[in-house]
Amino acid sequence: MAQDLYQVLGVQKGVDEATLKKTYRKLAKDLHPDRNPGDAKAEARFKEVNHAFEVLSNEKKRALYDEFGEDGLREGFDAERMRYARRGGGGGGGGGGGGGGGVNFGGAGGVPLEDLFSMFGGNPFGGGGGGGRRAPIKGSDLEAEVRIDFAAACRGTSVDLRVQGETITVRIPAGAEEGNRLRVASKGAPSPAGGPRGDLVLVIHVGAHVQFKREGDNLLLDLKLTATEAFFGAKVRVPTLEGSVTLTVPPRTQSGTVVRLRGKGVARKGREPGDMFVTYAVQLPKSDDPALTALFESMKAFDTEEVRADLSL
Repeated sequence: MAQDLYQVLGVQKGVDEATLKKTYRKLAKDLHPDRNPGDAKAEARFKEVNHAFEVLSNEKKRALYDEFGEDGLREGFDAERMRYARRGGGGGGGGGGGGGGGVNFGGAGGVPLEDLFSMFGGNPFGGGGGGGRRAPIKGSDLEAEVRIDFAAACRGTSVDLRVQGETITVRIPAGAEEGNRLRVASKGAPSPAGGPRGDLVLVIHVGAHVQFKREGDNLLLDLKLTATEAFFGAKVRVPTLEGSVTLTVPPRTQSGTVVRLRGKGVARKGREPGDMFVTYAVQLPKSDDPALTALFESMKAFDTEEVRADLSL
């Protein structure tokens, strides 16, 4: 039995977009493969959460899912035909025997049996007939996995793939996240009956970055400063997705200070770009030089502030 997508995310059916997004981001962060290396259960749950969010965050898909369940998400699903069939082929008092709102197989106002089967992607009778009313059977979808690095996922990139003996170039839009699924129309398996080709479904895997992290469309960076840079102030070059920028570090900067660079995060089509948050991390020198030791000994005379006065549990 298919899982309820709302239960997968732990939300109610009428959940608003902001709550849905907040819940998804927390789950995705906790279940991300980089945080759970080698944990097959966490990886499987991560994929379920991504699939659920992909459906429920899309207004059209969500409406189909709410009305028809997982069947409504299948490629080629015809919602109008299904509603027609549920009404018994035209509803109220139509021809055909019996009552009870069942589906009429043929007869006045009924749904032809072949049309019913075509709603579910197949025809058990094969071959000709049907007066041209059946849509040609579509080829099967193919699924493949593609791995891209952190920066490419943020900026967007193109990948070359070999599919069914054909080399194709697929554009992955900016902002791709781990587990996202990208559908490439008509690049799947050919139809066995002269119909259109199926689609290619790409499952995207994003490599981790050594220094940068990502939360939604925002980028996070811990920027190391030397003790003298923090004390005297400095100008420091910082890489962004659009090229390096210079940050002015004011004198007496404390470790843990956060600087916000507006618009320097991930820029997805149709959305405001995210921001970059830089957290300063002051690094003490590791040298055992006696002169350095003497210097820090002399600094003890300035340790007059109670830096842990507000520490409590």
